[in-house]
Amino acid sequence: MIVKLTEFFRNLPRKKCLECGNVMEEQHDCYGNTCDKCMKVTQL
Repeated sequence: MIVKLTEFFRNLPRKKCLECGNVMEEQHDCYGNTCDKCMKVTQL
């Protein structure tokens, strides 16, 4: 069975930060695993 690419990405689970466990507010297919708060990012 072939699944549409958009369906695949839509069904991915929400990402959680490896440090604090909070849900990350970014795309599920990105490579980062640590939230901005844990990385101490203050400005983008």
